[in-house]
Amino acid sequence: MDQNALSSFVMMGLIFAIMYFLLIRPQQKKVKEHKAMIEAVRRNDIIVTQGGIIAKVVKVKDDAELEVEIADGVKVRIMRSTIAAVKSKTEPAEA
Repeated sequence: MDQNALSSFVMMGLIFAIMYFLLIRPQQKKVKEHKAMIEAVRRNDIIVTQGGIIAKVVKVKDDAELEVEIADGVKVRIMRSTIAAVKSKTEPAEA
């Protein structure tokens, strides 16, 4: 193997390592944090959906569904996966 081919392989490995640490790893970390945030949603939390609706969690139906109140007396069911952010977090109830 000549020197030119070896330096090509080293350069490709270096480029992959840079791409991994600058793009892939931070994205995986962000996805993991978002998943943990969604799983930790409880009753009375104020959330923002991906559609921009700010709502209060009224009832946690099951693993995939929530019932939220978007206005006084107006309740809708949403999927947990549509939560974009949790604006205010409530403290867990004492046992």
